[in-house]
Amino acid sequence: MRVLLTGSAGFIGTAIGRVLEDAGHEVVRVDVLLPMAHGEAAEAPPGTNLLDVRDAGGWGDLLDGIDAVCHQAAVVGAGVTVADLPLYAAHNDLGTAALLAAMSAHGVSRLVLASSMVVYGEGRYVCETHGDRVPPPRSRAALDSGDFENHCDLCGGALTWAAVAESARLDPRSSYAASKVAQEHYASAWARQADATAIALRYHNVYGPHMPADTPYSGVAAIFRSSLERGEAPQVFEDGGQQRDFVHVDDVARANLAALEATAERSRGELAAYNVASGHPVTISEVAALVARGTGQSELAPVVTGRYRIGDVRHVVASPHLAEKELGFRAEVLPDDGLPTFANDPLRMHS
Repeated sequence: MRVLLTGSAGFIGTAIGRVLEDAGHEVVRVDVLLPMAHGEAAEAPPGTNLLDVRDAGGWGDLLDGIDAVCHQAAVVGAGVTVADLPLYAAHNDLGTAALLAAMSAHGVSRLVLASSMVVYGEGRYVCETHGDRVPPPRSRAALDSGDFENHCDLCGGALTWAAVAESARLDPRSSYAASKVAQEHYASAWARQADATAIALRYHNVYGPHMPADTPYSGVAAIFRSSLERGEAPQVFEDGGQQRDFVHVDDVARANLAALEATAERSRGELAAYNVASGHPVTISEVAALVARGTGQSELAPVVTGRYRIGDVRHVVASPHLAEKELGFRAEVLPDDGLPTFANDPLRMHS
């Protein structure tokens, strides 16, 4: 299989490229080396085509002979400020639309798209009395008072979290989340109009070697590690009880390989979405403690700050069962082992 891989020089793209080549596939690499992800002085890895997906229509014959596209290129993060909105719309929305149009023009009909669990907004919640409920966004007044949990809209009682299936409604609550939903919608429309096959992989919190270090767009595990390296206790928002799923980058790469190979057998005209998760949720406080253990600084217990960000969700934990059933993907690196190891993995430093 000849695969065009966008975002090939990135944290996840690098791991995917390695796994694809190890499996005997040919990889055509494309990256624009955005400074926010790679630093101002980054150099393209050997074999990388320095191109912008927003200009995919002008890539000439780069898409000729391609069997499938693995689209990882994106501006990532929660959306640090409202000023980030045009950035997400340009690179994620327009970039994906331009790439899909170019694929259609060159007769490429198989796509694997990097999506995210942020498309769900809040996760799944259950009221003991009223069953499944969809909580509204948490109010500033509640958050200011230290009430971080979601409550039933009918009785006000506590809601407990449950695993989210791919059939859940989409409810983006940040600029990044909105852009990932838009990417899925463009891919779905393209699959129907171009009689093509598309798979969206909804990554949960990805971590591992060569993760970007300590930028506003870094993952929380990398931010915790940077604090520990300075000899400071990790700062945990809210009460630290937020439930998340952390999935290792090597598992994400394996999920992409499985999805790309699956596109050859899938029926055309539709998009299928799959959660990519470890299946072993942890709290944010537990993440900080596991990373601290890996650094040998378990005495630096997480500091619960009570701070919050509007747009953050309380709990979101995915069900990994559909990906296992239909793609044969199951995570191999679990957080209890992977997060302490991550404490000593090399990170990507900005320059």
